[in-house]
Amino acid sequence: MHLKLIMALLCFGYCSPAMAREAKEYDKDVQYDESRLPAYDLPPLLVTSSGHPVRTPEDWMRVRRPEILSLFANLIYGKVPEPATPIKVSYELAQEDRGFMGGKATRKDIKIHLENAKGRLSMHFLVFVPNEAQKPVPAFFKHSFNNTQSNDFDASTSRPGFLKNGWPLGQLLDRGYGFCAVYQQDLVGHNEVEFQNSIHKLFYPEGQSFPKAHEWGVLSACAWGASRAMDYLETDSDIDHTRIAIMGHSKMGKATLWTAAQDERFALAISAQSGCAGAALWRRKSGETLKKMVTRFPYWLCRNAWKFVEQEDDLPIDQHMLLACIAPRPVYVHSATEDTWADGRGEYLSAYHASEVYRLLGKKGLTSMELPEVGEPIIESQVGYHIREGGHSIEPWDWNRFIDFADFHLQAK
Repeated sequence: MHLKLIMALLCFGYCSPAMAREAKEYDKDVQYDESRLPAYDLPPLLVTSSGHPVRTPEDWMRVRRPEILSLFANLIYGKVPEPATPIKVSYELAQEDRGFMGGKATRKDIKIHLENAKGRLSMHFLVFVPNEAQKPVPAFFKHSFNNTQSNDFDASTSRPGFLKNGWPLGQLLDRGYGFCAVYQQDLVGHNEVEFQNSIHKLFYPEGQSFPKAHEWGVLSACAWGASRAMDYLETDSDIDHTRIAIMGHSKMGKATLWTAAQDERFALAISAQSGCAGAALWRRKSGETLKKMVTRFPYWLCRNAWKFVEQEDDLPIDQHMLLACIAPRPVYVHSATEDTWADGRGEYLSAYHASEVYRLLGKKGLTSMELPEVGEPIIESQVGYHIREGGHSIEPWDWNRFIDFADFHLQAK
């Protein structure tokens, strides 16, 4: 396959198993051999920056967790600054279809308008509500690669119960869930390099035209947008905004974890093959490393992150600490055997080490450093995980496990 085509598809978060192998073969300077990965020591979760042990849930929630979130904001994803002038937010029901998918659901096309003296942007937020379920319903909320204004979100005519993008909306509706989606590029470009026409322009003070080194990159902008969509859900009586499972795949899996860590209104998080800057540990330097990420997508993270390229051991944080910041809310991590770029073992170890905080908060976490068997999901734990055969994608089997996890943690017992 032509290299330019491979890289273009990788940029958009898609990769078939064959492509994953080809991309791996091309990146010969990337380490995939488990026996040759560097030794590392993770930063301690339960010790504050001043060296004091964290012994109680109150110590974690009031002291250590805010410290960690501040470090991630300033060193990895970028901090959202105060806007130049207050941003006015308004909601518009652009369209409503009460007979969607043969009457199974009501589809709402919501315009979320954001404006101040610096400019105006809008997000196109989709909400699907099962017509037969008792309201308000819990819902899945997807950070989406698919444009919410495209026909990707029309009902498939060839596969009953599916959207044209292949997502099993009918199954979600049948199991009592609503479904929401926000498009990753409504507020910022996929690989933004100028930040002149993105949401950032509404935040610039006079004379600023580019984010400072500690200010938000693309992933932080996506997370901020998801929180504005959650603001809308708090006004929608059809959706139970206290039972929202946020999810995303690949780049959007990274954004999902950062969204859920910051915004405690999301009740559950699902990270699918998020890899570097998602669930995988930086210090393993396996698959997609920090160097690879800032080379290919330099502004997904803030510019401060560049300082740690090939110096990951100097970071005062690692990704297990991001997962821990979601506690005590449930988090689920998904890997695949052929998705070596995302470092499935690194994703699992991150979830394992984050479990230390879940236990402190009285919740169940992972208890073994060994990966579970392929195709054997861990569901009945606040920290869930599965690894399946195959490559970089969300398959029907994965969707079923995500719904099982949400059933266990969100549906009324």
